[in-house]
Amino acid sequence: MADLSLSTLNSPPILGGLSALADGYEAAIVDLWGVLHDGVTAFPAALDALERFRRGGRKVAILSNAPRRAAVVAARNAELGIGPQHADHVHSSGEDCWRHLKARPDAWYRALGRRCLHIGPERDWGLRDGLDIDFVEAVGQAEFLLNSGADAPDERAEDYDPVLEPALERGLPMICANPDLVVVRGGRREICAGAIAQRYAARGGVVRYHGKPDPGVFEACLEAIGQAGRRSVLVIGDSLATDIAGARAAGLDCLLITGGIHAEVLGVEAEEAPEPARLAALCAEKAVRPDAAMPVLRW
Repeated sequence: MADLSLSTLNSPPILGGLSALADGYEAAIVDLWGVLHDGVTAFPAALDALERFRRGGRKVAILSNAPRRAAVVAARNAELGIGPQHADHVHSSGEDCWRHLKARPDAWYRALGRRCLHIGPERDWGLRDGLDIDFVEAVGQAEFLLNSGADAPDERAEDYDPVLEPALERGLPMICANPDLVVVRGGRREICAGAIAQRYAARGGVVRYHGKPDPGVFEACLEAIGQAGRRSVLVIGDSLATDIAGARAAGLDCLLITGGIHAEVLGVEAEEAPEPARLAALCAEKAVRPDAAMPVLRW
């Protein structure tokens, strides 16, 4: 695709369907929330687009910032009707986090200790399975924090200050298993682990993030689907901060779905195309620009 500069307010091209791009790519790395489902219901047009994309022998990897193991994400996908006919591989920020806790591949991880306080709902406890870690119930017992998100959908990041403040005083490092700040579940916005981590980091806490926009998770997907050539891979996502910024950092082309997380600020309903000037302004504000945009993923 043409090199698109942030120096102008020209909008990224707004396309009607994936078919306009498909012939230029051999594979796609696709976001989950906001692109393929809303946490409650899968989007039929998006699933149809993936099936059509794969009919030409193309590969698809689903890459989610879900703070759960990849197998758990795949099982939930299957419940929503997203299966092997739609993707060749599923990877998640939770999987990346678990692998680092299991292998302790660098000096930062090896220095963590073994006593961990987990901030997160019970549905994320699969992150604990198979790890040589003692999970404790109080900050005073912990050597580090594992943050997978809020316990309840109506909570705010500041609700975690009773945990974050003593953790800051003790200088505890935090692992964030989902860099996303918010997610839209069934039309309702909820904070994610990234919002709690952002509050901790803003007050001086040390945070290690797993998931998009880190290029490492894109590399894992490329390896899994056997794609060495970056020019033949398209990243599709609805977040400029994670999907699009991560694609840029990994040297990959990218397509923004505007009816997802940015729909409210763009002033659109899910299937409406945004005003080009408004989209251009948002891209300039976030200092990252996709190669193209589309209201929803469809063929």
